[in-house]
Amino acid sequence: MEHIEFAYCLNGPEAGQRIDHEDHIVARLRADELAWVHLVADHPETDPWMEEVLDFVEAPTRAALTAKSTRPRSSVQEDGLVVILRGVNLNPGEEVEDMVSLRVFLNPARIITLSRRRLKSLTEMQEAVEAGEGPQSVGGFLTGVVERMGGRIDEVLFELAERVDVLEDAVIARPDPAQRSQVVDERQEVIDLRRYLGPQRDAIGQLASGGHPMLTKHDRRRLAEAHDRLVRGVEELDAMRDRLIVLKDEIDSAVQDKLNRNLYLLSILSAIFLPLGFLTGLMGINLGGMPGAESPWAFWAFTGGLVVVGILQVWVLRRLRWI
Repeated sequence: MEHIEFAYCLNGPEAGQRIDHEDHIVARLRADELAWVHLVADHPETDPWMEEVLDFVEAPTRAALTAKSTRPRSSVQEDGLVVILRGVNLNPGEEVEDMVSLRVFLNPARIITLSRRRLKSLTEMQEAVEAGEGPQSVGGFLTGVVERMGGRIDEVLFELAERVDVLEDAVIARPDPAQRSQVVDERQEVIDLRRYLGPQRDAIGQLASGGHPMLTKHDRRRLAEAHDRLVRGVEELDAMRDRLIVLKDEIDSAVQDKLNRNLYLLSILSAIFLPLGFLTGLMGINLGGMPGAESPWAFWAFTGGLVVVGILQVWVLRRLRWI
């Protein structure tokens, strides 16, 4: 039974009790009381088990629940409600922005969830059920999961915003090419989060506005609050993305300014030493008839002349406002 991670009764006389035996799980899924089972989405036995046991779920719905690549969305089916969400990845050693997909199927008597990796929000819901504080309705379960996922997302966005603020202050104070890699890393995290939170905002907004008869007015109000939090989160991600683009441009501009200053200095030095080099090259030819070749003071006279020429060049460049 490795493909079944856990199962619980959510209402009725056995509310909050864990179901450990597979036969009991199947029986509870076919009963009228609300039951919740969580499956490992990528386990090889999951698909055959769902096809055999969940015959009340249509084949396209089962395919959507076990698809390798998912995108947040909500869909009202004839056999129930399908909701696919993404939660931040808080598993040890993994990237936060590598968001965990949670696939949820709901109808009045059954809740089936699937994921490939552990999700903190789902673990919290499991703990609440075991403590006797879990939801006893489909709407209560869905809103509880959405709110928990939203809280984790808010925490990640707050930490990301703080890092961007610190990086922005550092770049404004003293741009450094070494900061470019950090800007790229933060920008990539923003893009990855925005990729899933945008569709998730739309999916939850659809549930809040229309939803399904299983969702009460209270459920839709809670979903509307979760949708508003996601709207603010997506707007904040968009603002951070724009700020990081500006920071990258600022670093690139500082690097270009430094390069231009160095090229300018090299150009000034070349302009000064080019005539001097010409004169020393001319006077260094080893041919007869060179003036002052036999004079003991000719070297010093020539050196003094080079100094005068150099000073004159500097004066001309300053008059032309080149330096």
